[in-house]
Formats: sequence, C-alpha cells, structure tokens
Amino acid sequence: MKGSKPADSTKALENGQAVQPDSPHYRLRLFVSGSTPKSVRAIQNIRALCDEKLHGRYGLEVVDIYQHPERLEPDQVFVTPTLVKELPLPSRKIIGDLSDKQRVLAGLDLVPRDASVAPPENKRAT
Repeated sequence: MKGSKPADSTKALENGQAVQPDSPHYRLRLFVSGSTPKSVRAIQNIRALCDEKLHGRYGLEVVDIYQHPERLEPDQVFVTPTLVKELPLPSRKIIGDLSDKQRVLAGLDLVPRDASVAPPENKRAT
C-alpha cells in the first residue's frame, strides 16, 4: 500500500533506525591500559553505543598503551581510557570508561549538548 510506506519511513526515522545517505562516518580511537576492568568496560561500552547509534558508520581502533606507548604523544593522551573522535570534525576527547551514555553521545555530537553535560558556569550570587 502506498499509504503505509510514508508512515513506516517516518516511524523508522523517529526510532533512529534510518541511515541518511549523507550521514557522517566516524573515526574513533580508544586508548586503554591492557585488560584492566576499566579498559574492558570502555571497549564494551563504546562498541555497544556505536553499534546502536552509528549503524556501521564508524571505524574504531583500540590502542593498548602497554603495547604501543609511542601512540600516546601524537594524540596527547595522558590518562586511560580515552576516546578520541577524529572525524567528523571537530575532534574531541572523552575520558573514562564511557559508561555515561548521554555524555558520550554529546561528546560525539550525536545529541545536542545541554546544561547537564556542559561545565558549570561561574554564577554570581544575588
């Protein structure tokens, strides 16, 4: 039926299931420290989030700093786990085990940043 096709497309868009042809491809690099619990959690969290939200529009490189310490300096990584979003621009870094899904989505520019994600501003007492 012709009438059900637009409704199905609209429903898919509302559920975030449709991929637009001009959707950006994400290039991500996750720096971890061996197989510590925090590193394992970060890998699981970012893979699950990418599979759910980016629908195959991403490349994820996991860098173990014990195996490749020379990779830290070019990306200016000082703590792990750290996720580096190279593309799409602007590049960003997200530090931690990536368990705060809203913070990660905002850091990847997949949802608008709001007051709960932004750093607090200096407020003057009245």
